[in-house]
Amino acid sequence: MIFDFFDKAAESVEFLIALGSIMGFLMLIVGILGWMFLGQFKRHKMISVIVVAIILLTVCGFS
Repeated sequence: MIFDFFDKAAESVEFLIALGSIMGFLMLIVGILGWMFLGQFKRHKMISVIVVAIILLTVCGFS
């Protein structure tokens, strides 16, 4: 019974890592597109989105 708990906990952590990786990749795409096509004020926000996406991808990995 205790091993079932640890298996479910490990699966949950793997799911959160995969979700963070997907979110980071999508944020990176949106940030780059926004940086290329939006105005000057929005460009600064998109640069911060790109930085957060890179940090999220670094923490969660590219897998």
